[in-house]
Amino acid sequence: MPEERPRLVLVDGSSYFYRSYHALPSLNNSAGQPTGAIYGMTRVMQQLRRRYAPTYAAVVFDAPGKTFRDAIYPAYKANRPSMPDELRAQADPTRDIVKALGYPMLMIPGVEADDVIGTLAIGGRKAGMEVLIFSGDKDMAQLVGDSIFLMRPVDRKAAGGGSAEEVRLDAKGVHEKYGVPPKFIIDYLALVGDSSDNVPGVPKVGPKTAAKWLAEYRGLDGLVEHADEIQGKVGESLRASLGQIPLSKDLVTIRCDLDLDAALCDLALKEPDRERLVELYRLFEFKTWLKELESEEIEGSSPADDRNAGDDESTASDFGAALRIDTVLDEALLDVWIERLSSATEVAIALKTTTSRYMRAVPVGLAFCIEPGHAAYIPLGHDAPGTPEQLAPKRVLQRLQPVLESESPRKIGQNLKYDISVLALSGIDLSGVAFDTMLESYVLDSTVNHDLDSLAERYLSHHKTRYEKIAGRGTKRLSFNEITIEQAAAYAAEEAELSLRLHRVLRSHLQAQPVLAGLCDEMEIPLVPILSRIERNGVRVDAKKLRAQSEELASKMHQIEKSAYAQAGRAFNLASAKQIRTILFDEMELPELGKTPKGQPSTSESVLQELAFGHELPRLILRHRALSKLKSTYTDALPECIDPGTGRVHTSYHQAVASTGRLSSSDPNLQNIPVRTPEGRRIRQAFVPDEGHLLLAADYSQIELRIMAHLSGDEGLRSAFASGIDIHRATAAEVFGLDIDAVDDESRRRAKAINFGLIYGMSAFGLARQLGIDRGDAKHYIDLYFSRYPKVHDYMENAKECARQRGFVETVFGRRLHLPDIRSRNNQRRQYMERTAINAPMQGTAADIIKRAMLSIDRWIADSKVPARIIMQVHDELVFEIPKGAVDEIAPSIKQRMSEAAQLLVPLEVDIGIGENWDEAH
Repeated sequence: MPEERPRLVLVDGSSYFYRSYHALPSLNNSAGQPTGAIYGMTRVMQQLRRRYAPTYAAVVFDAPGKTFRDAIYPAYKANRPSMPDELRAQADPTRDIVKALGYPMLMIPGVEADDVIGTLAIGGRKAGMEVLIFSGDKDMAQLVGDSIFLMRPVDRKAAGGGSAEEVRLDAKGVHEKYGVPPKFIIDYLALVGDSSDNVPGVPKVGPKTAAKWLAEYRGLDGLVEHADEIQGKVGESLRASLGQIPLSKDLVTIRCDLDLDAALCDLALKEPDRERLVELYRLFEFKTWLKELESEEIEGSSPADDRNAGDDESTASDFGAALRIDTVLDEALLDVWIERLSSATEVAIALKTTTSRYMRAVPVGLAFCIEPGHAAYIPLGHDAPGTPEQLAPKRVLQRLQPVLESESPRKIGQNLKYDISVLALSGIDLSGVAFDTMLESYVLDSTVNHDLDSLAERYLSHHKTRYEKIAGRGTKRLSFNEITIEQAAAYAAEEAELSLRLHRVLRSHLQAQPVLAGLCDEMEIPLVPILSRIERNGVRVDAKKLRAQSEELASKMHQIEKSAYAQAGRAFNLASAKQIRTILFDEMELPELGKTPKGQPSTSESVLQELAFGHELPRLILRHRALSKLKSTYTDALPECIDPGTGRVHTSYHQAVASTGRLSSSDPNLQNIPVRTPEGRRIRQAFVPDEGHLLLAADYSQIELRIMAHLSGDEGLRSAFASGIDIHRATAAEVFGLDIDAVDDESRRRAKAINFGLIYGMSAFGLARQLGIDRGDAKHYIDLYFSRYPKVHDYMENAKECARQRGFVETVFGRRLHLPDIRSRNNQRRQYMERTAINAPMQGTAADIIKRAMLSIDRWIADSKVPARIIMQVHDELVFEIPKGAVDEIAPSIKQRMSEAAQLLVPLEVDIGIGENWDEAH
C-alpha cells in the first residue's frame, strides 16, 4: 500500500478574517469588545484542523504597508475602504488565537498573502505534498494543478459564523467554474479586471467573453496577435486596451519564487497552547470552548463554584412561567407604564440600539421590568417591512425623561455605562444607576465571564435567546431596527427580566460578604457614569501632526535601512528573521546567544539587544523594528479613530476585563501609548487640548512600591519613602553598601531593576538577563536586597501561602483576586499563579486607589463647578483639560485629592505636569 502523502494546508488569513467579520459583525463580550471576527476565525481554524488533519500548515495574513504592486501601479486597491475600527480592534487578538491553536502564522512585508501562499504551494508540490489552499480569492485558481487544490468557502455565512464548508476545486473544477483552465486564469483576470483590487480590465469584456476568446485563441498572447480580427465595439475596446493589458497581467500574477524566512519544515502543525487558549477564551468569553479546555480539577472552590440556581429557588425556579410583555404602541399604555415606573422602587432596563458603538448608536427600543414575569417594551425606531405605527421617539423619550433622570426608581441593568452614554447623546441624563449585574459578578469573582448569557446560565440555569436567532447571520444579518417589533420585544424584555433576576441572586452573594458589597456599591457602580463622561469627553488628536510623524518615521526607517545595508555589505529584508540570521551568524559570525524551538540561532529582541552592545547592525535592526511598530500601530492608525462629529478620539473603558481591578481601554487602546523613546513621546505631542486650554497630567509616583512598603510593613522601605529620598538610590545604597551620595546612575539602574523585578516575581535568571550579569551575581543582589528588606521576603512567602489556602488574595480595600490555578499540578501554571499572588494585591490596590481618586475629583468638579474635565485615565495617571487661566487654582486641588485617596503607611506622591500637549504635561 503506498504511503499517504503529507498534507500542507495554506489559509488566506486576511480573506477569512474579513469573511468572519461580515458573518458575525456585532458579537461583543460583556465589556463591549467586538469579538465576531475572532469567534468566526477561531471556529474555522478548529474545524480545518479536525476535518483535514494537516501535517503542515500556515495561516498567511497581509502585512501592513505597501507592496511591490503599489510601486508598479499606485492606484492598486485604491478603491478599497479602510478597515473598520471594529475589525481593526480584532486583528491582533485573532492572530494571537491562531498561534495559540498551533498554526504557524506568516506576515511578510512588501508582498501580499497570495504571493506567500503561492510560493509555499509550489514548494509543497515539489516536496511531494498534497496542498490545500483555503481562500475565497479567485486569483488563487491560477495555482491549481497536479497536487494543489483550491478550497473555496461555500458562502460568506459558512466561512465565518457557522461551519467551514468548502468546495474543493481541481483543474477540472476551476474550468467548470470560470470557463477556463488554471493555466489561463491570469489571462482571464487581465481581461475582466478586478474591481475590488482596482485592476483595470478591458471595458465591455465580461467573464463569458474572456473565456470564449481565450479558448478560441489559446491564451492572451494569441488573442493579442489577432486583436484586429475582433469585430464590434468590444473589439475596439480590446484594441484600445492593448497598452495596459501587460500591467493588468503583472498585477494579477501571483509570485511563487519569494525568498521566505519560513521553510516548509518550519510549518509543522503544533499542539495547541492550552494555557494561552484558556486565557484568550476567558477574555473573549467563548465559554463553550473554555469549558472544553478547563478539564483539570482544582482542589477546593472559589465562591463562584456554589452559585447555582438551586441556591436561590425563589428567583431561579420561576423561569417556567411565561413572561408577559406589554408592547407599548399607544399613549394610553405608555401612561400606564410611566405611572408604574414612577411608583416603583427599582426597575431593570435594557436599551436596544442600532450599533454597539456608543458615539454612533441611535435608540431603537427600551425594555423595563419591575417584577419578574411582567415586562414592557417601547419601540422607538423599528423599520422592518409591515412594522405597525410607533409612538414618536422624541415624544416618548421626553415623557420618560423625568423617570430616567430621577434617582428613584433605582436602575438595574447589564453594562449600564453603554446605556448612559447613548441616552446622554439623546439629551437624557440617566440617573439612579444603582446596580449593574456585570459589575456585581466582577466584584464577586473577576476571573469568570460576565456577559449576560454566561451569567444567566451560571446563576439561573437559563439559556438566554441568542441574538442570531432573531437577527440571522452573515450578510443577511439584521440590525436591531430591522427586526420585527414582536421579536424585538421578546428579546429585549427577556434581557430586562434576566437583569432583575440576576441582580437579586448576585446581591444575595454580595450581602454575605459586606466588604465586597461595599466595593461594588461605593466604588464600581459610582464609577460607571464617570467613565461614561470621560469617554464622551474624548481627547483631541492632531491628525496632521500624526501624519507628519508617519512621514518622518518612514524617512528614518529608510535611512536605517541604508545604514544596515552598508554594515551588512549588501541589501536585505530587515523584517526577515531568516535573512538577518544568515547575515549575523553566517556572514558576520556573531555569537549565537539563543536558539529557536527549531534549533536555529535566535534573532529575538533580547538576543539582538545583547549583540547590540558590541555591534552596530543589531542595534540598527532593533531601531528599525521599533519605528515600524510606532508607525503602523499609532501614527498611521490613530487618525482613523477620530470621530468626525466631535473631532476627538473616544475610547471605551472596561471595568470588567482585567482581573486585578485595573481599567482597560479599547477602540483605540489609550493605555499603551508609548513613552520610552523620543519618537514614542512625540506621539503624545499630537494629544492636544482645545484652544485656550492646557492639559494637566497627574501621575502617582512609584505607587506599587509604596503599596509594597505598606503591605510588607518593612521598616527600611517605609523609612526611605517617609524621608522623601529617591527610592531607587536608597535601595542601591542599602544593597550595594554605599553612601547615598555615592550612588551613581548605573547603581541606581540596577536597584530600580531589582525593586520592580521582585514585586513582579522576577527570578535570578530574569534579573541576570535584564542587567546583563551572571546569574550568580543576580542571586547575590537578590539575597542582599532581602537581607536589607527582610519583611518584603516575608510578605512574598505569606502571599503565596495565603493564596494556596484560600484560593485568592486581597487588596488593601478587600477586593478579592481569585487564583484558580494556584494548586494546579502543572508547575508552570502554578508558578505563574504564585507570582500573581505576590503582585496582584499591589496592582489591585493601585487600581482601587486611582478609582477612589476619580470618585473624589468628580464630586469636587460637580459640587464646585470647577472648569475642568477628565479626558483620560492611563494606568496610574489622570489627564485633565483645563482653561489656561484656571491651572494655578485647580492643579493643587487635584494633587491633594489624589494624595488623600488612600491612607497608607507611607505617603502617596503625585507628580503634576502641565503643557500644550500630553508629552509636555507628562
